Amino acid sequence: MADETRAINFTIVPDDRGAPDRVYANFCAIAQTPFDVTLSFCEGLLLADDQIRQLNESPNREVRVPAPVRALIVLPFQVVHTLVAALQEHLRAAGSGPAAPVH
Repeated sequence: MADETRAINFTIVPDDRGAPDRVYANFCAIAQTPFDVTLSFCEGLLLADDQIRQLNESPNREVRVPAPVRALIVLPFQVVHTLVAALQEHLRAAGSGPAAPVH
């Protein structure tokens, strides 16, 4: 009997059973290699008094403000293209109400 190959259609859906708590991030740093993209989701905190003082004393000096990394996500480029398209669709739909899931 010959081997038969047939297409199987399926949809991957999130299974949040046992998922960690939600993480808040208001800043995302992006880095890439030839193979993948790393998203460092951070929480940018308010400037401390000494940082504000440094800015006032030397307005042309670069002050580096650490933002604690809350989640580090590495994605292969194939996923990045899909993510960008889904985010664009959600942003487009946001103007007309809640966005429907995009697959």
